Amino acid sequence: MSTATTHKIDQRLFRRVMSRFATGVTVITLHNLEFGEAVRGMTANAFMSGSLDPPLLVVSVAKRAHMHAAMLATKRFGVNFLAETQEEVSEHFAGRPNPKLALAFEESHGVPLLADACARIAAETMAHHECGDHTVFIGHILSMEADDRTPLIYHAGRYRGLDRDGHIDHRVSVLEFW
Repeated sequence: MSTATTHKIDQRLFRRVMSRFATGVTVITLHNLEFGEAVRGMTANAFMSGSLDPPLLVVSVAKRAHMHAAMLATKRFGVNFLAETQEEVSEHFAGRPNPKLALAFEESHGVPLLADACARIAAETMAHHECGDHTVFIGHILSMEADDRTPLIYHAGRYRGLDRDGHIDHRVSVLEFW
């Protein structure tokens, strides 16, 4: 018997427990084909490497997210790792648009990537699989690059950074990724 049918997990408990896993903050970007190739982006922390050979990555997108239909419609997307100074960029793509925020994009393999992200990956969708209220997208990596800036971290419902010794530097911003 499946545990999914025998145990009901409280959603608040689920979010609290999952928030204890520290993650980097990424912005998924793509050309939104429904709007004349305009760039669409979404803040996401459900990202991981998938495979070294072939080079694959995995992102999970909520079915209720506006980005979900765009991910299904396109074949290529970008994953941009934000630097610790880019909380405003994260919030902008998490549904709190800031019209004063100057965002620049560069193209790689036809994928729009944030020009100022500390790491950037262009990928082509190889597969997607339903996963409850999300869809997991598997991307074949087409190009990637990174600099040495410290990444923006998300832990326990807050942005974090790293201090000079590599310890977590606590911040006060709160953002809901789920």
